[in-house]
Amino acid sequence: MGKLSGKIAVVTGASRGIGAAIAKRLAADGAAVAVNYSASAKAANDLVAQIVAAGGKAVAIQGDVSDPAQARKLFETVHKNHGRVDILVNNAGVFGSGSLAEFTKDQFSKIFDVNVVGALLAASEALKYFPDSGGRIINISSVAAKVSLPNGAVYSASKAALDALTAGWAVDLGARRITVNSVSPGLTETDMSAGVPDDFRKVMVSKTPLGRIGKPEDIADVVAFVASDDARWVTGQIIDVSGGLKS
Repeated sequence: MGKLSGKIAVVTGASRGIGAAIAKRLAADGAAVAVNYSASAKAANDLVAQIVAAGGKAVAIQGDVSDPAQARKLFETVHKNHGRVDILVNNAGVFGSGSLAEFTKDQFSKIFDVNVVGALLAASEALKYFPDSGGRIINISSVAAKVSLPNGAVYSASKAALDALTAGWAVDLGARRITVNSVSPGLTETDMSAGVPDDFRKVMVSKTPLGRIGKPEDIADVVAFVASDDARWVTGQIIDVSGGLKS
């Protein structure tokens, strides 16, 4: 019996990277996991097959959470299959960079639509299906909310906005026994970070006391703790999972 046995978890943007690692870990701890994806059907189905082969429970469900209709359908499907939602991990996110002089409104909208609006819509839909016993909302943020990245101001602003939502929702949902926290990774080895220049990577490692880039599993382990009953008295927190990176 794992710490999450009997729980129903939804992980958005879970087909690869940090999201995939989170889905695997929650399933290993006993949760039935809805592996949400927007476009990567093969990756999502491959992940589900891996989870099932390891003895876990998972299903892939397509849906762009930044679209209200698709977000609604995603959670209606989870409710139809499982009757409720216990854990929501808002992991879906995109990165974008550009100088102030070059940045466009479309680029801004793409980043905020996924990173902020998507989390808001997913949380709003999940709220309809949390049981009276409460639940967990876990937002995957970034140390970029506090650590400036070259030409990354808009991405940083989107993650700072997500942290602000975390703090506000924790206050609003406490009476329903729903905890809300941000897990905030530093630079992590994923597809999203594959294009990071080597010189920047070296700078980040040099500023990290533990002396390496993060791995998706480093993040997933902390998410699993926050999702469990061990974290029942933790809410409204921004939890850095960055090897000690500060600036």
